[in-house]
Amino acid sequence: MNFKINYHAAELRGIKTKQLLALSFRLVRNLSSVSKKDSRRSGNDIRETCIMPALIFLCFFFLISWGCTQEETPKKVSLYNKTAENRGGVEHDEKDTIRFGFDLRLGPKEDVRIYGPLLEYLEKATGKHFSIKFTEKYEDTVENLGKGITHFAAVGSLSYVVGKEKYGDRIKYLVSGVNDEGEPRYEAVIFTRPGSNIQTVNDLKGKSFAFGPKMSTQGHLIPRKMLEDAGITLKDLSYYIHTDSHINTVSSVLNGECDAGGIQDVLARRLEIEGKIKVLKISDSYPSSLIAYNSTVDSKTVEAVRSALFAFEPTGRHKNMLVDWDKTEMPLGFISVNESEFYKVAVLARKYGLLTK
Repeated sequence: MNFKINYHAAELRGIKTKQLLALSFRLVRNLSSVSKKDSRRSGNDIRETCIMPALIFLCFFFLISWGCTQEETPKKVSLYNKTAENRGGVEHDEKDTIRFGFDLRLGPKEDVRIYGPLLEYLEKATGKHFSIKFTEKYEDTVENLGKGITHFAAVGSLSYVVGKEKYGDRIKYLVSGVNDEGEPRYEAVIFTRPGSNIQTVNDLKGKSFAFGPKMSTQGHLIPRKMLEDAGITLKDLSYYIHTDSHINTVSSVLNGECDAGGIQDVLARRLEIEGKIKVLKISDSYPSSLIAYNSTVDSKTVEAVRSALFAFEPTGRHKNMLVDWDKTEMPLGFISVNESEFYKVAVLARKYGLLTK
């Protein structure tokens, strides 16, 4: 008798334990019947052709049934809620760790690749241990800073003025980013797809538009002002959306979800050179992104970090340790500005209901 067991785990996944058990008993019963018919054969043959396949199947059954009955509770794992620590495998006491947050720009993975080397530089310069604190929502960056969950954070000027209104002196200004022209300024860009028949911002009336997060200066506040300057309010758009980062705004336009969008100037210039977008308009200049800190950080640490950032030379002696730093709004490092510079941003924020006082 030729008998072959040819069951696969994939074929048994949908079978419950009781069904498997019944199947195994039927197999043993059938094999027993076969063994009686073949009783004239030797005992060794019977064991080989009947008993052994049954034993093999029973073993296989218990393995499969164990796997089917063992249920593991699904665990939600979010990159954003984790803190990137222990670079180099060195353990650090949590109370001695300085947590650093940042507004999402290009996406979590790429943003970490950019900010990680900066924190390594700050560790060497200050002797302190830094870790990155992820946030799932754009607005959580300044919330975490105000609540003291993070100690320092790289934020846009809109996030800063909104955070100052809500948390007052618990959020303090440290330094501002310097653009590739040596100024603490940046712009926003309204763009569309290459080949689109949209030629100017004025053509966007009746079209769809992708903004960045509501708390984004370059992704929402400035593009909204640019649209209004062209006589286009939100009601004049067929519809609009808010994405969670500049890169996702780009994706929503390129995949046809929206006709146009607003993003930061650094990303826009790069994509325009690569032929991936068509720029419709560049905004006036506004105060650049900055680094702020929570008031609970001791003054000695604040001054150490400030001094290190002033000494930071991303195009000079620190260039080789950085990754894609030229994609940030602070490609030439940091300087200090008068906080009155943020008044221009606060006026627009209040106009669009982002400030309540």
